[in-house]
Amino acid sequence: MRREHRAGDGRPLIGKHAAFYALIRWLITFASLEVALAVLPGIRVEGNAWIAVAVMAAILSLVNAFIKPILTLLSCGCIVVTLGFFLLVVNALTILLSAAIANSLGIGFHVNGFWPAFWAGIVVSIVSFFLNQFVTDERRPPRGSPRPPRGSVGPRDDDIVM
Repeated sequence: MRREHRAGDGRPLIGKHAAFYALIRWLITFASLEVALAVLPGIRVEGNAWIAVAVMAAILSLVNAFIKPILTLLSCGCIVVTLGFFLLVVNALTILLSAAIANSLGIGFHVNGFWPAFWAGIVVSIVSFFLNQFVTDERRPPRGSPRPPRGSVGPRDDDIVM
């Protein structure tokens, strides 16, 4: 008999599952940047576009994971005063920073100023939101599912799968 790994049981994903979800998130960022590149005039790529966008997606994912939370924390006063609209500025700054890092590495991904980065942040957010609707994350329970009772740690004895 083995126990079923239920959604929301609090166990972290390890090994190939975590790598799979990271790959899916990177692909979503890649697709979002491709859409932004196609619809916005202030963003351009030099050289091999696929490689430039792929590297930019990886850089943007790392910046969003490590630097964006710091920027959000430092600007929380502005975010509260503007009712969250300042997060669009934070998104633009992360895209500008990611493009600067890509350019310093010799990747030809160029953003021509703040306003193209601002609009790119909006496009990337919207496309990512819609694409994330098709991805299920086993670490979280599906929307609308009942929550486990308080104090429960993991699966109960009656959750055994044969």
